[in-house]
Amino acid sequence: MASIERARELLRGRIRTTPVEASPGMSERLGAPVFFKLEFLQTTGSFKIRGAFCRMALLSEAERRAGIVTCSAGNHGKAVAHVARELGIPARIYLPAGVDESKRRAIASLGAEVVVTELPGYDDTEEVARAEASWLGRPFLSAFDDDAVIAGNGGTMALEILEQVPEAGAFVVPVGGGGLSGGLSFVVRERDATAVVVGCQHEGSPALRLSLERGEAVTRLPAFATTAAGVEGGLGTKPFEILRTRVNRVALVSEEEIFEGVRWTLDRHQYVIEPSAAVVVAACLSGKAGRFDRPVVVVLSGRNVARETLRKILDAPDGATA
Repeated sequence: MASIERARELLRGRIRTTPVEASPGMSERLGAPVFFKLEFLQTTGSFKIRGAFCRMALLSEAERRAGIVTCSAGNHGKAVAHVARELGIPARIYLPAGVDESKRRAIASLGAEVVVTELPGYDDTEEVARAEASWLGRPFLSAFDDDAVIAGNGGTMALEILEQVPEAGAFVVPVGGGGLSGGLSFVVRERDATAVVVGCQHEGSPALRLSLERGEAVTRLPAFATTAAGVEGGLGTKPFEILRTRVNRVALVSEEEIFEGVRWTLDRHQYVIEPSAAVVVAACLSGKAGRFDRPVVVVLSGRNVARETLRKILDAPDGATA
């Protein structure tokens, strides 16, 4: 908790305090007051700026001069590129072959060196990036399996949420590598041991569910084609050590349900969110998140989606994929 408090002080004045908004429609569905945490309004369009800045601020002068290497499904890369430009740090960012084009363009426009691999999944791409970092003698920045990233991404967001909605007793969060969900679950369960945390993932890449079943972090999964690339791939070891005793249930959703989550959020709230962020909306709409007897905060984590992808989602018939 002390490291999370330090992370918050480090970020003060450097990022936005994103608002929360009540959702009457979702409240009716879940049987309790529901508030959306609008983290997609964050600088760079997602929560990833929190962890990226916290981690990069810890680099030594020698590491800053050498530059860093990282791997990303898109949002972490955009955040790292933004911070690297601000701090004057060279950055090389590896991306899977299927990266959303809007994210690739944004990363390149911020001045980072972009390497789009021929590999379809996050896990294989990270392996290449780590090997390259070792060969170059540069630090590798994990998108999630790092204490500073966990403290920044999920921890500082949770502190904001508890100030904005102090009555909240349940939290619905997306789970990719676990940096957001790990930090958030730590804070809210420290505050209230009875708080309910629901982690949401794609049914085709259920790393958290598998990790809980096996009792150890499933850090690698086969590549899985999805528009929700931010929740594809394995779970970090450090986040799992937090989540294993703090997540109450896991909701697995389909690609079709994710598309409906994007459409519902646009129809009901007039917000465009990316598919990785829509996993939480999908879990709530489908009933897989469950019903609640306490106020619920649903984290909408990002907005970075290419126009072409969004058009396919909006034009797809209900129950169909793009």
